[in-house]
Amino acid sequence: MPSSSVPFAISALSLLLLAAAAAAAAAAPPTGARPGTGETDPTPTPTPTPWPHQFHSVLVMNYTGTLQLIDLWYDWPNGRNFNIIRDQLSASLLYDLEWDNGTSFFYTLDGASPSCRTAQLEVGILRPGWLEGASYLGRRRVDGFLCDGWEKADFIRYYEDVDTKRPVHWRFYTGREAHVMTFEVGAALEDAKWQAPAYCFDQEEVEEDGVEVRGDSAGL
Repeated sequence: MPSSSVPFAISALSLLLLAAAAAAAAAAPPTGARPGTGETDPTPTPTPTPWPHQFHSVLVMNYTGTLQLIDLWYDWPNGRNFNIIRDQLSASLLYDLEWDNGTSFFYTLDGASPSCRTAQLEVGILRPGWLEGASYLGRRRVDGFLCDGWEKADFIRYYEDVDTKRPVHWRFYTGREAHVMTFEVGAALEDAKWQAPAYCFDQEEVEEDGVEVRGDSAGL
């Protein structure tokens, strides 16, 4: 499987945002201040809408012309997040299942040669208010929608529709872009679909660059 198909996991995003937050907070101007002046601005600055506790979204990811279609299921009350990823014109899927204890499973269900890789991170999934403290960028048209935009810790730019407050687009510092095609608030995936396959829990495991590899991981 091409390396471009390996997702930028939301739990990994949590870890990087956490690492960058302290430096960003130290440099931030007082709340409500005009940039570069320290003076209070009487006009309220828009703040990003927290994510709903449960939602389903279809995303088109673009990274230097490499396209992916992602089914994103976010379930904060149960501490879990699921990305189901298809490369352009690919017949197979990559499943990226993340838990709030920092455990992630990356697996396939491909017939005779399924594979699974696990990773343990220091933080879990993004909390609903993960954009708190982001710097406001102003309003602009993004993907045809008038959006408010924010930048978080020089790491991600995030845009939401001014009228509906739904996310429209976000862009990582690497250039990887997410275009939000659908956003269903309250949608939940049935519990049975959140179970990683049995071969992710095989007794045989090895350490590979700090990542536990279980079962046949050669395809990832």
